[in-house]
Amino acid sequence: MSDQTYQPTLSQLRAFVAIATFRHFGTAATRLNVSQPTLSQALASLENGLGVQLIERSTRRVLVTPAGARLLGQAKAVLDAAEGFAATAAGVSGGFSGPLRLGLIPTVAPYVLPDALPELRLRMPDLALHVIEDQTARLLQSLRAGTLDVAVLALPADMAGVVEMPLYSEEFVLVVPAGHELAGRNDLPLSVLDDLPLLLLDEGHCLRDQTLDLCRSVHARPTAGDTRATSLATVVRCVAGGLGVTLVPASAVPVETAGGDLAVAHFAAPEPGRTIGLVFRSSSARADDYRALAELLRAQAPAGSRRLP
Repeated sequence: MSDQTYQPTLSQLRAFVAIATFRHFGTAATRLNVSQPTLSQALASLENGLGVQLIERSTRRVLVTPAGARLLGQAKAVLDAAEGFAATAAGVSGGFSGPLRLGLIPTVAPYVLPDALPELRLRMPDLALHVIEDQTARLLQSLRAGTLDVAVLALPADMAGVVEMPLYSEEFVLVVPAGHELAGRNDLPLSVLDDLPLLLLDEGHCLRDQTLDLCRSVHARPTAGDTRATSLATVVRCVAGGLGVTLVPASAVPVETAGGDLAVAHFAAPEPGRTIGLVFRSSSARADDYRALAELLRAQAPAGSRRLP
């Protein structure tokens, strides 16, 4: 039986929402930056205080109980309301301040942060920024769980309940070894991808999926082989070593091809590419702050990209 005087804490509600979202205690604890025993205790205290089992757990799986499913939406609403309260207080005190958990995909972070971070420190000095680099699916999962505030990734996000704000668009560029027969071309047809030894990022990276979708759109069958990497830096080093060619976003070209052992080739119009945007929960009370952040990031769009209105 529940104690009618019991009042859940925000930490307990965050624990419940994170566990319900990730369905894994270890992952939820990591995303909340707490120990697993602390997370388990928070959930147990919440369940004991409410007199309701919210999560069913065993050694093999974690499930949300029917009661937990009914209460999950309200728990998220309470956390959003608390976030809104803090945002309003920050506005009263003047400016965008307090903690901000910003997620970025690995094919964006190295090319956006060098210019964006100094500008953030200058324009929003009271912001306590935490940067999280991760793949798209995990960033969206964290956003849904409330362990992330905003994310910068390729649009569309394909997730209900989020606001998408386009920042910039950029073309995909073919990176080849120096001296390659395609080096310096500006009129490549997409069909050139057929039978090229195309190197890809590892599974889970949206750039890998976008590259494969592009190949499918022209029925190209690249000879990708087994070489895969978790970073563009590694992929282009493999290109320099003669293992194949790869597609990279234009913003990565100045950084990743700085050596003299690589060359680029551009596709004929309309060039293939992607749109990068900032996403946040539509229920968030800090929407105005996040729009201001989007404007700042848009103004600091990396070289080789086109800012979007």
